[in-house]
Amino acid sequence: MKNGKYRNRNGAVGIIYLVAVFIFLFAPIAVLIYFSFNSGKSTAVMEGFSLRWYEELFRDEITLGALKNTLILAVCSTLISTVVGTAAAYGISRMKKRYIKSLVMSATNIPLMNPDIITGISLMLLFVFAGTLIGLDPILSFRTLLISHVTFSLPYVVLSVLPKFRQMDRSLPEAALDLGCTPVQSFFKVELPEILPGVFTGAIMAFTLSLDDFVISYFTKGSDFQTLPILIYSMTKKTVTPKIYALATIIFITILLLLILSNVISAKDERKHINKLKKQRKTKKGENLN
Repeated sequence: MKNGKYRNRNGAVGIIYLVAVFIFLFAPIAVLIYFSFNSGKSTAVMEGFSLRWYEELFRDEITLGALKNTLILAVCSTLISTVVGTAAAYGISRMKKRYIKSLVMSATNIPLMNPDIITGISLMLLFVFAGTLIGLDPILSFRTLLISHVTFSLPYVVLSVLPKFRQMDRSLPEAALDLGCTPVQSFFKVELPEILPGVFTGAIMAFTLSLDDFVISYFTKGSDFQTLPILIYSMTKKTVTPKIYALATIIFITILLLLILSNVISAKDERKHINKLKKQRKTKKGENLN
């Protein structure tokens, strides 16, 4: 009885703690969404429900231009980091020597462990040094920003795809090669469908990280290219109007839908993997009985 009461108390405390964490995390976002529908300029008093600030947002060419730049950058960096990260994960999964694999994984994890400000300053110094040697003018531009975003997004793609290679049945690509497929055909027809959930998850991670980045973008951007986080930061020096609340609401809902889609795909893939393991166990039991 005492153990049961103790467990019930622990369960109640856990639920209270979980609710408190969710309130702490999502209460500011709820306030932001709430005031994005405010009819007045006040960001503290709700004067009435209105879509005024959403209309103002779609008339603001500067904000829409920064949003367009951010989306172009996020899409380009996501495509490049997904392709390169998947290829890197493929290569790492085929490495036979453990110490080489360990070294490569350590190098891959460096951008994850480094503070953003260190990564941003290091990349800026590298771009200035290399640009001065080559004679680029301007040195910092969209290309340097794109390289920076690919750099910090790449490890997330590798770490998302690599476990899928480990889960995959090694006999599948070998069977494809035996049946006449080339290594490239074997990858696209057999291996890619197996690792696709990991590729999709890595792409979503890369996209959201690129969309959200401020620190690294601040140090590596050129004067002719401005992203949305940098524009919002410049607004905080004066005042942030509720139209930015409206923009943040749209971005939050979009990312939330992407994350839900990612979780659904991951859950389906996990169920598929569990069912495959169960079938393998049943097959082994049948072979043992025979």
